[in-house]
Amino acid sequence: MSELIIVRGGGDIASGVIQKFHRSGFRVVVLETENPSFIRRTVCYGEAVYQKELILEESKAVLAHGIDEVDKILDRGDIAVIVDPYGDTIKKLKPLAVIDAILAKKNLGTDIHMAPITVGLGPGFTAGKDVDVAIETMRGHDLGRLIFSGEARKNTGVPGVIKGYGRERVIYSEAHGIIKNIKGIGDFVEKDEVLALIGDIEVRSPLTGILRGLIRDGYRVPKGFKIGDVDPRKDQQQNCYTISDKARNIGGSALEAVLYLRRKQEQVRI
Repeated sequence: MSELIIVRGGGDIASGVIQKFHRSGFRVVVLETENPSFIRRTVCYGEAVYQKELILEESKAVLAHGIDEVDKILDRGDIAVIVDPYGDTIKKLKPLAVIDAILAKKNLGTDIHMAPITVGLGPGFTAGKDVDVAIETMRGHDLGRLIFSGEARKNTGVPGVIKGYGRERVIYSEAHGIIKNIKGIGDFVEKDEVLALIGDIEVRSPLTGILRGLIRDGYRVPKGFKIGDVDPRKDQQQNCYTISDKARNIGGSALEAVLYLRRKQEQVRI
């Protein structure tokens, strides 16, 4: 299968989608912003925007500076990442499918006519109107369910609960400014330990555990912006470097959606 898949967004959930398609033999292009604000940076293919290259679970993402470079990267069997927040390259690349994995809780411009198959992750998309299929992203019985009519559940604003901690494990900036990281992703941290500085403001750990996510050093953050999270499971350090269960689930659902719709379209043509 050499069809092209375009994924809008290269964050941690999107990376589950990206890896699933890449491993399945599709050519994958990721569209990102110029300064993405990843928290779980170690498991985001979009991090190639900063690092130029990123290998996650044996799949390599490489930053491209134009369409010609995209083709070369894909021909090598790698994932191509290009800065294109508005999807301007979609018409030029003519993909089989466009998957909106930005998870902005609203549609930032994906249209059902962008490609033969369009998929939207989470709330903000209406299946049959904005996209062909929406995918449920809320944890629970329906996680990963394909929605062919209607919308995914609205965002609750409550992070997933880990070992009894939900909102408590997530870190938000208390001030506007440039962040200076003191700790790194994967570090063991104690409750109230200083993780970073925003100007003179100390960013402290909300609990004891593993620092699973922390926004890039030097990033300018607004007040109230999500900048990190701590996993209270002290023995789960390896989770900082592997795709999550949620991302794998949603990635499998996106693959199912594209294969299902492609088969249906082929049957119509016959």
